[in-house]
Amino acid sequence: MFDLVGYLANLTPARITLFCYLIWYLVVAIRYFDPNPWLWLTSLGLSLIVGYALLINATSSGATKVSLGGWQKIRFFVVPFCVSSFSALVKGHNFILIFSPNPTDTLIVLGLCLALLGAIALAKKVKS
Repeated sequence: MFDLVGYLANLTPARITLFCYLIWYLVVAIRYFDPNPWLWLTSLGLSLIVGYALLINATSSGATKVSLGGWQKIRFFVVPFCVSSFSALVKGHNFILIFSPNPTDTLIVLGLCLALLGAIALAKKVKS
């Protein structure tokens, strides 16, 4: 069985940052969802092309081959998918760089990231 408390208690700052990025993406993707299949297929295509290039660069382009874990490899494909679909979803919604013009969006993301940090702190307390 998966030990959620143990997993949360052992999250590194880098992984916490990645989870907050995921929360941010999901909030935007849900609030600005576009059902157009071409948007999602284009994002999928880009993620395959860019993800494979990133994988080659990280594992095979140097003098020695590098071995990566499964989740590390998956992230090489998920990140380009999120970036390309994010860009398409926010087009025409007056985002300021990458920030929503609607403060509610930012507050939701901040609240969820703070909830994650609270859950991590609680998990660390339970584990100790």
